Amino acid sequence: MTKTEKLLTVFSAAVKAGGGIHSAQELAFMLGEYPTPAFTKLLAGCVKKGTLRRVANGLFESALTPPESTTAIYKIIKKLRSDVLNYISLESQLSHTGDISQVIMGRVTVMTKGRAGAFSTPYGVIEFTHTKQPISKIAPNVYFDPSINMYRANTQQAIADLKNCNRNLHMLEH
Repeated sequence: MTKTEKLLTVFSAAVKAGGGIHSAQELAFMLGEYPTPAFTKLLAGCVKKGTLRRVANGLFESALTPPESTTAIYKIIKKLRSDVLNYISLESQLSHTGDISQVIMGRVTVMTKGRAGAFSTPYGVIEFTHTKQPISKIAPNVYFDPSINMYRANTQQAIADLKNCNRNLHMLEH
């Protein structure tokens, strides 16, 4: 079995287990390899051939067995900022709860204790906004959404985040 075939087997098994988005280091580990320049070259070759798709810097999915498209962007969010608290908030959350009439398309707004930044992915833009709020203040105002395996802000927290970030409040329905 070639390394490319092993890679596709790993992705296929990961999708069945609820995964499907992996970093180069994770792929190397799953194949029993080291993340060497040669391995990076293998990944780049697979992307060029269309076997793999780069979804963000250092993150890949199988082109043959991609993850479920409705939850893939949330998997990418968790991989991009896996070491800090992240939760869906701002316009994305307020649209989800119906507190703003606009439907946010092609963008997910995420509050993070990590660095701010925007990432363009095949599933849409991920906008991370840093919060200085202590976790002890945030924790009572977020809930876990099992359909996306991530935390979401309650309405009061999402509005407070909008105000703290000096974002447009005119779209609020109240």
